[in-house]
Amino acid sequence: MYDRKNLERLGQLDSGAPQGMDAFWAFDKAAFAEGAIDAKTKQLIALAVAMTTQCPYCLELHTQAARDAGASDAELSETAVVAAAIRAGGAITHATHMFDK
Repeated sequence: MYDRKNLERLGQLDSGAPQGMDAFWAFDKAAFAEGAIDAKTKQLIALAVAMTTQCPYCLELHTQAARDAGASDAELSETAVVAAAIRAGGAITHATHMFDK
């Protein structure tokens, strides 16, 4: 269902909504720039979010970016476990809504 070739169509968004897309790309670049948090950690955060949102494009792109920033298999694995814990925790805490007060 998801095909990496779809990303080639981002240009259509760029041309169809240039002001908004220019702002998005500038924001994206700023968000991932080195700052108080290093580039590798930012990519690991992005991966954890991508796992919770289950975006296959983000998973692929940020996995590569994390590896390029020096992330090891162990760091990627721990990131996946943290993401899984957050999703599981959300299910557990939302389950409290099933019970009367």
